[in-house]
This record gives sequence, structure tokens and C-alpha cells, in this order.
Amino acid sequence: METTSDEPAVLAAGIVKSFGDVHAVRGIDLRVERGEVFAILGPNGAGKTTTLEILEGYQRADAGSVRVLGLDPGSQRPALKPRIGIVLQATGVDNYLTVAESIAMYSGYYPHPRPVDEVIELVGLTAKRNARVVRLSGGQQRRLDVAIALAGDPELLFLDEPTTGFDPSARQEAWEVVRGLSALGKTVLLTTHYMDEAQNLADRVAVVVGGRIVAEGTPSTLGGRDALHPTVRFELPAGVATPEWLGPVTRTDGHVDLVPDDLVVTLHRLTAWALETGVPMERLEIRRPSLEDVYLSLVGDPGPDVRTDGSAR
Repeated sequence: METTSDEPAVLAAGIVKSFGDVHAVRGIDLRVERGEVFAILGPNGAGKTTTLEILEGYQRADAGSVRVLGLDPGSQRPALKPRIGIVLQATGVDNYLTVAESIAMYSGYYPHPRPVDEVIELVGLTAKRNARVVRLSGGQQRRLDVAIALAGDPELLFLDEPTTGFDPSARQEAWEVVRGLSALGKTVLLTTHYMDEAQNLADRVAVVVGGRIVAEGTPSTLGGRDALHPTVRFELPAGVATPEWLGPVTRTDGHVDLVPDDLVVTLHRLTAWALETGVPMERLEIRRPSLEDVYLSLVGDPGPDVRTDGSAR
């Protein structure tokens, strides 16, 4: 059963899942369009991995409805499996197989696999084709994980915290692979707790806290980020007061912070005042609310039912 062009890749409504007295997912609604990169953000134990496992068919929701590529992953998983690729947080690839051997082995599990050399080229491992897995760097191993997920030429890829524990170089390599998948028209659904990862990769983002989605949107508009006022920060010498017309400010360790209603007018008056009075105003900067600022304001206290030690799912 193929999806139609206007059918979303993922459509979930009111999904709920508990493990004993731990309520991992508490009524999540989710729609992921075909061809987009969608990121689920949230602290450890927020329910991100459990949500993915329900969509993949590894867990059955206690309540709610789920359609992935037009299929119910709970009851139609055999039909769904050849059409999805999964990259887990940790994989069990044989360290002593070569890159090509590893991909060829997994390709054999699918009815219409993508050619091995083509997959290797897609993830940028051509130079490492005959290298053994144990000899690969962390970023190269993650590329191999994605290659294995691509072996069956899936329509949809699930990436569960794909760069956790990576150094900056390895993370950049993994990001390049995800961008390549998007360019191929693949749908990518990933979980992460890295704000810069979501900012750089995702078309849309959902923030999950305590098993619920508390905000959803593009990285630039999430939580009303585009409507938030920027903060102006500068330094003044000790004992120098700010002009009264500036209104309320916050002074901490020599820094002055204020959130103006009109940024341009305030900057114009402020710099004119400094020039006229001869007061040195050092390190003037404008700080716009980051995705991390918005995320932290949304997450707050995850609540007693959410484990923060990573043991909850």
C-alpha cells in the first residue's frame, strides 16, 4: 500500500502509553508531512523515545490512533518495516565486517534494496568502503548507521538522538548526512535534546514535556520566539547611573540589561547619551531570544512522573 502525495508520513492522535505507574506519553497529537525533517525536543524521560517506538511499531499505544505511511504500525508492522529506516541511539554492527559487507548484509533483508555502492556514496563513506567498522571514527560509524537504515531505500527514517555523545566534528558529519537525506526527498523524524541540532536540521519542531507536546512550530517561531523582544546589554563604569528615560534595567556584575519596546529608537538615544556625556559604554550587544531560551521557558519543571536520570523512556 503506497501513500498518496497529499497523505502525511505520520499522523497520530491522542496516543497514550504507560509503563506501570510511569506515564510516558499522555495524549500526543503529531502530524509529519512527507519530505520534511521534523524534530522532537525534550529532556530525558519526556517520552520522546517511547513516542518513536509507537510510531515504529515496537510499542503499542494504550490509547489513541496512529498512521505511519498510511499503515497502523501496531497491527500492520510487517507491511511497514520495508518502508522505514531506523537509527537507534546505539547499534550492534559487527566491528570486524567492512563498511560494504555491513550494508550488503542488511540489504539482504529487504525486497527492493538500494545498491550498496550507491548507499555508501550517499553517506560519504566511499573512501572507507573496505575499512572495518572498528577502524571508523565516531562520525563515520554514525554515517554507517544511517547507511544501514537506508539499505532498504525507505520512505521515512527515524533517528533517535543521532548525535548523543559526539564531539563537534562528528556531529557536523552526522548533520551533513541528514541534510543529504532531506535533499533526496526522504522524510526524517528525529529526537534530540540539542537546540542547535534542531535549529540547523528541522523544518518543524515539537517540544515534549511530561509526555505531552507543549509547543510546536518552526525553529524561528516556536513558542512565539519571533515575537519576543531582544535584550540590549552593555557595561557602564561603577557608580554611573543610567538615564531615567531608559526605564527599568537590570544591573549584574557591571552589566546593564534592558528589553526595549522599540530597539532602534532606544539604541539611537542610548548611544547619543553616551557620546554627549562622555560615559564609556563598553561591549554593547543585542541578544535575540535563542531556541534554547524558548525551550527552557517551555520545559520548566518536568514533574514527578518524569525521570531525569535517563532511565525512563
